[in-house]
Amino acid sequence: MSEEEKLSYSEAIKKAYASVSRFPLIPVRGIPLMSLIAQNWDTIWAFRPEPSDLLIATYPKAGLDLLKEMDPPRIIKTHLPFQLVPPGFWEKKCKAIYVARNAKDNLVSYYHFDCMNMTQPDPGPWEGYIPKFMRGELAWGSCYDHVKGYWMEREKKNILYLFYEDMKENPQREVERIMRYLDLSVSDEIISRIVELTSFKNMKENPMANYSWIPAAVFDQSISPFMRKGEVGDWRNHFTPEQSKMFDEDYEKQMKEVNIPFRTLI
Repeated sequence: MSEEEKLSYSEAIKKAYASVSRFPLIPVRGIPLMSLIAQNWDTIWAFRPEPSDLLIATYPKAGLDLLKEMDPPRIIKTHLPFQLVPPGFWEKKCKAIYVARNAKDNLVSYYHFDCMNMTQPDPGPWEGYIPKFMRGELAWGSCYDHVKGYWMEREKKNILYLFYEDMKENPQREVERIMRYLDLSVSDEIISRIVELTSFKNMKENPMANYSWIPAAVFDQSISPFMRKGEVGDWRNHFTPEQSKMFDEDYEKQMKEVNIPFRTLI
């Protein structure tokens, strides 16, 4: 988004200040989506990308925008689960990158985001949010189904499947994997610059990434910053031992048919 587009968007939000509210979720093909998206679903489903377009998919609060500094092809980011991605992306054989994050850290980050995002349904207390996450009753549906959907289709659809924890552990290695996937040959200097610009510290200070320009009526960052911690293992500061045990038992049932190599610590 250019500076001019950013300002225009900010002004539009300010004008709508009085009407901002926590919108309800409406199911689309069984997936709870924000009402504004659900009401425009036919247009979204009919979207026709260009073959050169790149799709970046994540469950909410699951990935760093590593490609923000790259030139075209057009980059399209989505939180849609695999089954709701417009079929044009696969018909045109677009490349797609999926970023997954371990469920416990994802839950913690999503909870704080729902607290500060005044357009999302009220998350309620932490202890009640955990079972809602486990049951997939949040916007964009089940995290488990989300990560499994792209995982099971990754080879057939040529999806590059990345892990948030790997990016935190060794960002240069993961940027190089992305460059190879996109058939891009860039210098070590450019790769180092991308790694620097997409570090959590730099993105937290960058208004284009931290959304500090969005009015508090929409993102109340006095409750929680949009770029909060970005740590692996922060879940240990939120889950009680009992909650962790309950979550782990349910996780085993939800994920038994796949072997996705998530890490909850690095």
